[in-house]
Amino acid sequence: MLMPKTRRIALLFNGNKIFDREVITGIADYLSSTRTHWDLFLEEDFRLRLPGIEQWQGDGIIADFDDPTVAATLASSRVPLVAVGGSYEDPADYPASVPYVATDNFKIIKLAYEHLIEAGLRNFALFSLPEARENRWAQEREKAFTALMRRDRMEPAVFRGQSTQAHSWDEAVREQIAWLHSLPKPVGIVAVTDARARQLLQACTLAGIAVPEQVALIGIDNDPLARILTRIPMSSVIQGAQEMGRTAAHLLDQMLHGVRLLDTRILVPPAGINVLASSKHEPAKNPHVMRARHFIRQYACQGIKTDQVASYVGISRSSLESHFRQELGYSVHDEILRFRLNAAVDILKQGDCHLAEVALKCGFTSSQYMHSVFKRELGCSPRSYQERLLSASGAACTPVD
Repeated sequence: MLMPKTRRIALLFNGNKIFDREVITGIADYLSSTRTHWDLFLEEDFRLRLPGIEQWQGDGIIADFDDPTVAATLASSRVPLVAVGGSYEDPADYPASVPYVATDNFKIIKLAYEHLIEAGLRNFALFSLPEARENRWAQEREKAFTALMRRDRMEPAVFRGQSTQAHSWDEAVREQIAWLHSLPKPVGIVAVTDARARQLLQACTLAGIAVPEQVALIGIDNDPLARILTRIPMSSVIQGAQEMGRTAAHLLDQMLHGVRLLDTRILVPPAGINVLASSKHEPAKNPHVMRARHFIRQYACQGIKTDQVASYVGISRSSLESHFRQELGYSVHDEILRFRLNAAVDILKQGDCHLAEVALKCGFTSSQYMHSVFKRELGCSPRSYQERLLSASGAACTPVD
């Protein structure tokens, strides 16, 4: 029996970006599901370096064309090439004579915008990136946001801010806080990446702006690293990056078998939204309740108690309890427990974990106490809840005590 021919394929991506890593994951998924035989060239330290790639003697390339340097370097490539990147409002902006798989920037922004509308918001803004060739995808998201605002007869509020640099960081934060204060409240803000959303969450914390009561925020990328670096769990649009990787690999596989696909363009829509606390806008009429919930969202998993919340708000415990009962119908302690429970559920969704560690991370005094809260609020133990989640998702991993 003849073995299939092994092809040598270069993947030109920046492994520092969650989007690029997800595309690579999709490529790997295509290879494993189709038993396609490719030897993959990736930089050893997982960063993109281009010098000499034009002399590379391989069979094909899949590359991130959001980087203009990559697009320029591969313009005269003699090997089959599939480009991956963001979509463009103007068809003339797509690279010529190259199959192109794009994340649909308009649908990404539209999904985030509609999510904020459904949260009951009426004011909206976009936190973008400085205009630059390497940020063309961000400017396309600006265009989408502007088009949606004008469609709904609203004036678009777009803030680009500064690039992330150590020497100008303090100034950048001051500018972000000034912009936040200038916006009508409450306001829903779409950030063009999770990294930008994380910066804005930090600025809100420094400025004492309650999230999500005054500012409801949603990012893009569903980056797990960005989520663990924020005190308030961050909502995010899940790009269809893995589907893009599978599609790009399929196109290149076809090209390697003689199929001509010049100027093929495929737009991949977002996969959904991971809705967490940062965009769950629940307008509070009582300012004491709003401040208390803002504090709880940041510190519930650090074991805070009702007295500490009251101290932060600046009123007595009994007064705060009365405000909570009148506005929400439950106690301050109930709100703390609700947030800890949501945090535990989010960790359990991720797969294998020790329940004692989950309890510690989420501010429960013991795994036994967490167990009793799960039984009371969800009707099952943490183990049973996790097994149910993993069974529904088809995951192979199992919970660990």
